[in-house]
Amino acid sequence: MFAVRRFVCLLLLVAMLLDGRGVADEPATAGTRVVAHRGLLQHAPENTLGNFRACLELNLGFEFDVLRTRDGELVCIHDDSVDRTTDGQGKVAELTLEEIRQLDAGGWFDARFAGQRVPTIDEVLALVAEYRDRDVLIAVDIKAEQVEAELIALAKRHGVLDKLLFIGRTITDDSVRRRLIRSAAVRTAAVANDPTEFAAALAAAEWVYFRYLPSAEEMRQVRAAGKGSFIAGATVAGNLPDNWRQAIDVGVDAILTDHPLELAALLRELPRSDSSEGR
Repeated sequence: MFAVRRFVCLLLLVAMLLDGRGVADEPATAGTRVVAHRGLLQHAPENTLGNFRACLELNLGFEFDVLRTRDGELVCIHDDSVDRTTDGQGKVAELTLEEIRQLDAGGWFDARFAGQRVPTIDEVLALVAEYRDRDVLIAVDIKAEQVEAELIALAKRHGVLDKLLFIGRTITDDSVRRRLIRSAAVRTAAVANDPTEFAAALAAAEWVYFRYLPSAEEMRQVRAAGKGSFIAGATVAGNLPDNWRQAIDVGVDAILTDHPLELAALLRELPRSDSSEGR
């Protein structure tokens, strides 16, 4: 527990130094929510509880990944193997939860973060529940098959279903969306890789997952349909303030980026808006 607290304090200090004004008392949004890709991955080991806690302390949402272990447990890790982000080796699907929990998921990034573990999805959602008062969006990147019912059950148990947007396999596979919706009233997204796919994505799910900068007319249609909008990919992942401003100007509800602190700082400079309320 001490290691986690030290981890969070270190990240908050980094954030204050980068932001130049400290941790915001209010969410850093101007109608657009910030979603930190795998957490503050530029400053700390991705997909770890300490990283996610720092995001929530900063009033930032985050995206996390879902895979299944050999013994059927759901864990939060991006790659299908543990090689890149732990001190171990092997496929996640070929390791038990106990074997994965023995691995160090922090030291690979920096020795100061040694001792972080690969979290379970139960632990991630329990953490989100601690910050229910935060106006954040948590994006659930489903990478494993047939996990929808378990994810919904865990989210309901922790009372955080209203914080979640399901992406990953969800955005391209209608059967995943159907299984999620069959289990509960949830937010799912369908992908539009370019304008030719926009109409189909708008019709397919509650949110449109843009992989390009949408036009003002497309966003008018999203709002007219009472749906939400999420943007990710090359146009916003980098430190790209001009693109962020364009997405904000047309009213995109959430931006997934590798540079959430910089985006949050930009948003705090803008007038506040309630355009994302209710989605």
